[in-house]
Amino acid sequence: MFARKFPERKESADRFALQPEQELAAILYEKMNEKAAQRADQTPRSFRCKVNDLFRAFSRNIALAVGSAWAFIVAITVVIVWGATGPMYHFSDTWQLIINTGTTIVTFLMVFLIQNTQNRDGKAIQLKLDELIRALKGARNKLVDLEELSDEELKKLQKEFQRLHTRSQETDTHIGKAES
Repeated sequence: MFARKFPERKESADRFALQPEQELAAILYEKMNEKAAQRADQTPRSFRCKVNDLFRAFSRNIALAVGSAWAFIVAITVVIVWGATGPMYHFSDTWQLIINTGTTIVTFLMVFLIQNTQNRDGKAIQLKLDELIRALKGARNKLVDLEELSDEELKKLQKEFQRLHTRSQETDTHIGKAES
């Protein structure tokens, strides 16, 4: 399925000319699907896991699709066609209800799809940052689980980083004056 959508890298450059971030997303998505397929072969999956996997893939694809310029063009076209049909229907309540109902339903459904995608992306970014913190010498490992800290602890940490930033600016200023 994926190979049809996103052919190998050299073909995509020639035939589809994906943007670099789209190409990277496609490669990451392919690797993620490969890992999921390996897991599926190794362990039996419950119905709930299968439904979650289907929803994840569906929401990811829909989020990519509706985030495109083409989706925006389609939406603008729908609004223009709706507006152009106003005089034909004498700007009736039913005519207005059509666009209101349609946009409400689409918005309601998109909230869940986009939230699912953002939750997954946020978790992935957090795990990547945690790995970087763990891998760097001298990094404070207490920063790994910042999302678990209380608001007060986060404010204290933010003030500490602001102090560090101010100190580094002062040091840079002193170094710049000494070099002149």
